[in-house]
Amino acid sequence: MKTRINISLFLLGLGGQIAWAIENQFFNTFLYDRIIPDPKYVSIMVALSAVTATVTAIIMGAFSDSIGKRKPFLLYGYLAWSVSIWVIPMAEWIKPVIVAAWVVIILDSVMTFFGSTSYDAVYNAYLTDVTTDANRGKAQGLLSLATWIALLLVYGASGPIVESMGYFFFFGAAGALVLLSGVIGGVAAVEPQRAIVTDSKSIVKRIKGSLNMQALQHNKNLLYVLLAIGFWGMAFNVFFPYLLIYLKHFLKIDIATSSVIIAVSIFIGGIAASIPAGIIADKIGRKPVAIFAVILISFSLIAFSYARLPIAIGILATLWIIAQTIWMTATGAWSKDLFPEERRGEFAGYFTLFYVAFTMIPGPLIGAIVADRWGIRATIDGKPGIIPTPEIFVVSAVLILITIIPLLFAKEQ
Repeated sequence: MKTRINISLFLLGLGGQIAWAIENQFFNTFLYDRIIPDPKYVSIMVALSAVTATVTAIIMGAFSDSIGKRKPFLLYGYLAWSVSIWVIPMAEWIKPVIVAAWVVIILDSVMTFFGSTSYDAVYNAYLTDVTTDANRGKAQGLLSLATWIALLLVYGASGPIVESMGYFFFFGAAGALVLLSGVIGGVAAVEPQRAIVTDSKSIVKRIKGSLNMQALQHNKNLLYVLLAIGFWGMAFNVFFPYLLIYLKHFLKIDIATSSVIIAVSIFIGGIAASIPAGIIADKIGRKPVAIFAVILISFSLIAFSYARLPIAIGILATLWIIAQTIWMTATGAWSKDLFPEERRGEFAGYFTLFYVAFTMIPGPLIGAIVADRWGIRATIDGKPGIIPTPEIFVVSAVLILITIIPLLFAKEQ
């Protein structure tokens, strides 16, 4: 049973992270490169997607709790999720480009609905259900491993496929991987053995009951951890949605070379660090490991802003990826330790509120403002555009230090 659970956790994590890597980065580059080279449309798409993900995760997570089932949401949710990826590049056929841009934004939100249901709400609740405080860090490390393998597959293959085959084939192949991982992982998944408490309250009443002052006071340590996750993600998303755009248009590194640099950095900083990070978080504790990650990423992002040579870019990218791996593993396990047992799907939705909405709405908007203030005006493929500059990394590095404040107040289980 343990092996089957680990297989399901890994494959569902892998498929979900492939889909989110496509949505978080390559929908952005597709919109920028093939539709309209204006960062504000990227920021609008990211913001609307974040709102969709948050509302969906809370409602569908509570719904999953109320019926006491996880597996159907995983299996059928991943199926719909994969199909929604395939339709995105069809927007390129639409004219004028403003209409095409808004079609991409709407389709992105549809895709996000399926992903937030099956992954953000139900998968995160499922991981919590089938683990304990003693091994949750290691399981979270397994998810981090799946995350970085997914990013390695996406980024490592993106350059050659996009350049030789185009976005249609690239999104089609990615959707097929999501489908394969989701179906196998969904079939392997087991309904948690522990009882899921159900009641006769409506979903709206259940959600309201989790948001009153008494409930917030009872879950104050979780709130501190979620605030820290929100501050981190906000700062991280100042630069991340524009990373490939920065490498391609500011540093003049072609997409194939960028893919290699990112792939090597992910292999060393993400894949190799994931399981050790989980073990350390279980042994030493979530809090000291998380604080170390904050210091490491702030330093590495400032240094990254000065990097110009590919080897320096690769080394410093590896450092901030290591920090990201440590952070995801420690705080992911920490927050799940504090989820109320009978409402894990619902609280996975609140995790999404801080992990997505509180990060992906202000973060890219701040990045777009920084790019507009310090960016380079240029004509890209015959269209006026703005190229992001190193200031987005400096601003991110400074903002991410705010994360330490709620961490100091939070206590472990």
